[in-house]
Amino acid sequence: MDDPTTQNSDAATGFADRLAARLHAYGDRPCIEFERRWYSGDDITAYIRDTARALDLAGVSTTERVGVVVRNRLPHAAAVLGFITESRPVAMINSYQSDRAIARDVEQLRLSAVIADRRDWTPAVVAACERAGSVGVALSLDPPRVETVVAGDSARAPYPAVPGLHILTSGTTGPPKRLPIPLPALAHTVRSMTGGATEAPPDDPPELVFWPFGSIGICQLLAAPFLGKRMVLLEKFSVEEWVRAVKTYRIARTGVQPTIVRMLLEADVPREDLASLTSLPGGSGPLEPELREEFERRYGIPLLWAYGATEFAGSVCAWTPDLHERFGATKPGSVGMPLPGVEVRIIDPETGSEVDTGARGLLEGRVAVLGPDWIRTTDLASVDADGFVSIHGRADGAINRGGFKILPETVRAVLLTHPAVRDACVVGVPDRRLGQVPFAAIEPRRGEPIPSETELRALVRDSLPSHHVPVAVVIVDRLPRNAALKAKVDEVAALYVGE
Repeated sequence: MDDPTTQNSDAATGFADRLAARLHAYGDRPCIEFERRWYSGDDITAYIRDTARALDLAGVSTTERVGVVVRNRLPHAAAVLGFITESRPVAMINSYQSDRAIARDVEQLRLSAVIADRRDWTPAVVAACERAGSVGVALSLDPPRVETVVAGDSARAPYPAVPGLHILTSGTTGPPKRLPIPLPALAHTVRSMTGGATEAPPDDPPELVFWPFGSIGICQLLAAPFLGKRMVLLEKFSVEEWVRAVKTYRIARTGVQPTIVRMLLEADVPREDLASLTSLPGGSGPLEPELREEFERRYGIPLLWAYGATEFAGSVCAWTPDLHERFGATKPGSVGMPLPGVEVRIIDPETGSEVDTGARGLLEGRVAVLGPDWIRTTDLASVDADGFVSIHGRADGAINRGGFKILPETVRAVLLTHPAVRDACVVGVPDRRLGQVPFAAIEPRRGEPIPSETELRALVRDSLPSHHVPVAVVIVDRLPRNAALKAKVDEVAALYVGE
């Protein structure tokens, strides 16, 4: 029998070699559009070459771990692609935090080198590199494009490298965490994103890349060169730039998440501007059936929702166009069926035994390329008789109000039925008598009268048992969100002022 470790090593090498060959093949042809300018394959490989040379001159070998203060910018995309072709150990560092927090990460991660945008090389980050003995390399669109800014300690012993790409979780409930993802798992996820395709026709429209690739969005970055396609890279999502890319390049398929669906509807994007889209895969949060119905009715574009997690290196379950055509109308709350190479089961959290069909429990997944072990999540889920999976919220996010359990998603779903509510976030906040109580923050729809707190609490009271009613509801212009546009639970909780 073949050794699984050897198989995974061969898969990692094959994926890295394929990516390197595809990047080289672009040559002087357009490869990445960034800030409305096209950069050729030669431009990208020049960044890769110059970054590798800077590390080599500083004595940092390809077996030593480097950190990337990651941004969705062209130089960072090139550097990360280059590191993957070298199978170099890489740790992503969140750029959407203070320079003191970046400096703390630099020291704690024990990195041989740090790669960051020129703007991120603040005195605090430089000092942290100097204390850690790490080499510092600055990236920029302007000359010098790659520049060594911290020489590092030439006498240091190399820090022990942890294999794989250490990417960030979304940071919805607190600071993002780093999880190691082996290259075979990235390759598996990229193949699932491309529907099993390994090459695209020469005239195929570009991939549209905007999910933060410090997290699982890295697979969106990899999909274009894996297929030999061009990509349009957005540093941050905006309706204007997203629609421009779809309309200009006649893009047929690109990923979304619930906030983006709401933003497109609120902006009242003309139907003809999205006419090229044949479907929109989505994920990164639950999609309410009402939101899905409104979007599909207005634009006639199927929303193919998926469920995944950073721990699984991507999606576990998803809808396909065929499944959507056959079952979309009857299973609007589902996240589809398990993907090839993935098994899903639902476990009773108390006994650890598998629950009956249709019953709720904790979702566990087993992904072949990650190994034989089942990975338990904190997500409550169920699987129906047809094998479709539904997600019902997070078990670790349940609010215990004096012994009564409340799922925040249940309260949020009611608040979203109000015509003036664009989005909502429900969290548990401390209470001296009951332990925890629900609190809600509301983002109103533009052009609608702002609802009162009394009105919104009454809406919940009319729909759910009384212990679900939030102790307070605040109206905010915008919910605090992370780079992946998810509401940040800790910052929403900080809005609560108490009695």
